[in-house]
Amino acid sequence: MKHSGHDINSFGIIGLGKFGTALALELVKSGKEVVVLEKDEWKLDAIKDVVEHVYPVEQISEDILIDTGISHCGTVIVCIGKDIESNILTTLNVLELGIPRVIAKANSDDHGRVLKKIGAEVVYPETEMGVRLAKSLVTLRTLDFLELDEDISISEILLSKHFDQKTIEQMNFRKRFKLNIIAITHEEKTEVDISPDTILYRNDEIVVIGRNEHLKEFQDYNSRP
Repeated sequence: MKHSGHDINSFGIIGLGKFGTALALELVKSGKEVVVLEKDEWKLDAIKDVVEHVYPVEQISEDILIDTGISHCGTVIVCIGKDIESNILTTLNVLELGIPRVIAKANSDDHGRVLKKIGAEVVYPETEMGVRLAKSLVTLRTLDFLELDEDISISEILLSKHFDQKTIEQMNFRKRFKLNIIAITHEEKTEVDISPDTILYRNDEIVVIGRNEHLKEFQDYNSRP
């Protein structure tokens, strides 16, 4: 693999349990380039005919991440399961390479808190979550979409870091994006009484309505590195 900088359409997956395998296959099916690192070669055998870049590695190091090309991925997901120490150290190695987006699998709340402390996004996945995460990654963080007519649609979108802890007024949301917010879901609580001083957070799910061209522009802004 030859890249300059980080490729937003290239995804690294480290560790192949049910979650990592489902994630890799879904991303490849969506036309994305995927790099997989796994210590057990028999796990790689199950996907090597589908995923082009697979590497059996005994231990993760900075040199391995660079040599395999995973250091140039725009997103890396650490899917190592039972070995929590290896999970955390690998996540730290990936973060230190300056990968734009690092997501790590956690087995418990305590494990997740450590991963967040060092700067990773955290998921607590099953196989179904792997599929959903892959779909959100390849659709510019759009979770759902309903077309009302050929020009106007309602879209549910997962907010990125660019909106974290900013009010709707600070973002000048309506004038800037030409969209109306219908609802916001924050930490599983949905709010429909939206005001200018409503605070937005990374990974909030917002439901917006507007013209398709403005939705596309918003998705492009939301998904930029």
